[in-house]
Amino acid sequence: MKVVFAGTPEFAAVALRALHEAGFAIPLVLTQPDRPAGRGMQLQASSVKQYALAQGIEVLQPLSLRMDAKDPQRAAEAQAAHARLLATDYDVMVVAAYGLILPRATLDIKPCINIHGSILPRWRGAAPIHRAIESGDAETGVTIMQMEEGLDTGPMLLIERIAIEDGDTTGSLHDKLAALGGRMIVDALRKMEAGGLEAVPQPEQGVTYAAKIAKEEGKLDFTLPAMDLARRIRAFNPFPGAAGQAGGVTVKIWNAQAVEGNGSPGQVLSANAHEGIVVACGEGALRLTELQKPGGKRLATAEFLKGFSFDGLTFE
Repeated sequence: MKVVFAGTPEFAAVALRALHEAGFAIPLVLTQPDRPAGRGMQLQASSVKQYALAQGIEVLQPLSLRMDAKDPQRAAEAQAAHARLLATDYDVMVVAAYGLILPRATLDIKPCINIHGSILPRWRGAAPIHRAIESGDAETGVTIMQMEEGLDTGPMLLIERIAIEDGDTTGSLHDKLAALGGRMIVDALRKMEAGGLEAVPQPEQGVTYAAKIAKEEGKLDFTLPAMDLARRIRAFNPFPGAAGQAGGVTVKIWNAQAVEGNGSPGQVLSANAHEGIVVACGEGALRLTELQKPGGKRLATAEFLKGFSFDGLTFE
């Protein structure tokens, strides 16, 4: 079976690596254009592109796949990509966190299969891992699905579930789901080759949408219950990072636990190496265990307090 692969971040690169190591022929990889990244904002290739080039696989990076795009450059690149796909000998396209919409013209060339990091129909959309943690879900998983024009609405081919542990962040859960997705897509394609893969329509009930994460969501509102904030901190680790303002300084909060405590929302109830940094919330309190000030490193509480004093400060 020959596979065209479309994906961009590390989640997708794990699946690409699994397919390649399983022996599937991969004549072409699609990924998003290089983006500025890091302190110097230099162009950086996606994780998928880096792996593909290291294996000698051809890489295509169109700005869009919509041939009717209003922007002439995007339309021209989409037309070139479409022509390249038509000229490529492949059996299936596998898509994982690509970041571009596949139009009907692309979907009609060959079957397209998506690796999605949730138990569909819950958390369709861009940020299923973040939203599952933020909402306090007890479990999540990976769905292998057939793609159609709707947003993650296609019939399901394989599903596996895993528990969301109390300490899971988006970073740790991402790694678990990426590994699971890599194993499952290999399994799915082998079953497809053998003719043993059945497509099941998604349930009509239980649909939720995982909206893309905005940086502004990282600002913590301490009038909310501590349990909600603890989940949000884990959900936004590593991106975009949760933060609060203390004495005019933006303090990033990377890890925290909900604890008992009473006070005005944002009031620092304690800030010492013995009791830790405890901040009152709308309900309960948060014990902050890993923090970062502007230009600094992520530090455990005891180390952070050596260079920052909360005396007389509140979180806003």
